[in-house]
Amino acid sequence: MIKTSSVLTVPGPNPKTLFGRITNLLNFGSDSIGYTRQLFETYGPIVSLRYGGGTNVYSSLPNCPGTVFAYGPEFVRQVATQHEVYYKHPLSGRLYRRQNDSARTEPLKHFVVGLFGVNSDRHRQHRQLMMPAFHKQQIESYRDDIVTITQSALDQLQVGNSYDIAEVMRLLTMRVATKTLFGEDIGESGNSTGQLLQDVLAIMGSPMMSLMAFDIPGLPYHRFLNQISQLDDKMREMIAHKRAAGCEDRDVLSMLIQARDEEHRVGLSEDELLGHAGVIFAAGHETSSNALTWTLFLLSQHPQVAADLLDELDSVLHGEAPTVAQLPQLPLLERTIKESMRVLSPVPWNARVTSQPTELGGYTLPQGTEVFVNIYQTHQMPELYPEPEVFKPQRWETINPTSYEYNPFSAGPRVCIGAGFAMMEIKLVLAMLLQRYRLQFIPQVKIDRRGTIVMAPKSGMPMQVCQQDYQFTQGVGGVQGNVREMVRLPA
Repeated sequence: MIKTSSVLTVPGPNPKTLFGRITNLLNFGSDSIGYTRQLFETYGPIVSLRYGGGTNVYSSLPNCPGTVFAYGPEFVRQVATQHEVYYKHPLSGRLYRRQNDSARTEPLKHFVVGLFGVNSDRHRQHRQLMMPAFHKQQIESYRDDIVTITQSALDQLQVGNSYDIAEVMRLLTMRVATKTLFGEDIGESGNSTGQLLQDVLAIMGSPMMSLMAFDIPGLPYHRFLNQISQLDDKMREMIAHKRAAGCEDRDVLSMLIQARDEEHRVGLSEDELLGHAGVIFAAGHETSSNALTWTLFLLSQHPQVAADLLDELDSVLHGEAPTVAQLPQLPLLERTIKESMRVLSPVPWNARVTSQPTELGGYTLPQGTEVFVNIYQTHQMPELYPEPEVFKPQRWETINPTSYEYNPFSAGPRVCIGAGFAMMEIKLVLAMLLQRYRLQFIPQVKIDRRGTIVMAPKSGMPMQVCQQDYQFTQGVGGVQGNVREMVRLPA
């Protein structure tokens, strides 16, 4: 029997004032990876953001006992597999609780809720309804769309020019997401449901949103409510159009509209469709774009890996885009991506909220406690990965970690439903880009990390586009910024 208590006793810093507690929250928000690394070094593999609790980073519940961080495969396993204990909450976080404030906040009832906002039996039902849209055969049917969009994006790059590759990858994966999710390609215009959704997600991450969440013209929160209302109207119109057309398209949204529970023949409501579409879009393209950006950066600083990878691509593909059947013939490509996602995890955290009192690491967690499992820190454990700071794709020739030791797509009942799609997309884009261009790093800006849900380069990733000339030693070295704390790089 677990003793119930509303006080969080997990060790952590103990600021005596309210200002001190706010400072902890700000430190986590500004650099979640660096700040929690310091906490782990001081307090061990399980730590609270503030001793005694009283913090709220993610939970949409009105009363949050506190925030706990943990890393290591055992903690990953406990949190990932105890489906009835560790619940997910909507991506909108604390904004979700404002859904009943006014008529203008009603879209918050479903905005980016999806699978993140359902738990227990309801989660199992929704996931079952969504599975056909992410079946292996269905995922593979998107290959041609991904290749067409990637070719279009690569055609827009001019040899000799410099670009923010993070932005290039973000737009490319956003186009893929809107095409496969909604059946439309935004191309260069950006005038689409996907672009509006991207704009809403961008403003949602603004610090001013939480500091001044007032529905007053001129403030970000007012603009946010305007945009989610506009998004609601566009999405409902799109759903109505697809239903009227008989949902003959094979995009994800059309398949979700048609999905029915086998036993009760019940489908997803319109609000549920809106919630799932938002989450699939947000989770689907941000993570892939960051994985691509970090991988291209690591290849620019590891010339031998880049040379070996291009040899593999040339020998199998001869300059062409891979077919689905050819992807398994590119083992170094897969190892490179896996190693990149280990060293610079595009999703460094897996956040949950306890649905009931439980124990973790010998400590009692009250109901409603936020638990953040640190994927990045788990990937940096030397007992799992010798010389963890070294980017070494060949290590995957001899290791086979469990899903709790290597956790880029989570594990257990909530393993990422789009993991197969993401890996195929990343492989296709890299294979096509690397055969055509060599991206040369330009040390114009410091490469610092930012973000909590996803990890991106704070000020972008400047690179010069060169013809693929095999001159991989060009642009190696000179990297500045706190990325050097995460991976060993040339001087």
